[in-house]
Amino acid sequence: MSFAPGARVRVRAVDPDHHTRVPRYARGHVGEVVEREGEFPLADDRARGLPEPRVQAAYAVRFPAAELWGEGDHTVTLTMWESYLEEAE
Repeated sequence: MSFAPGARVRVRAVDPDHHTRVPRYARGHVGEVVEREGEFPLADDRARGLPEPRVQAAYAVRFPAAELWGEGDHTVTLTMWESYLEEAE
């Protein structure tokens, strides 16, 4: 799956039993793709020492601060690998 700039995406609400770069405060929240940043080895796989980490697209995703923390009039932009995201309704 690939996401275009402007796409609304939801961060998957996962809690794996291994290292993940998905911030807990972003899980389950909706943001907007700003840009595709390129393709990189998945940080989760690298941290686990897997010999061949998956390579995935990474996206800059912008969230309203109020979406993440219930207040704030600014935005927060996070880098998210493709497997962390799903289409938001």
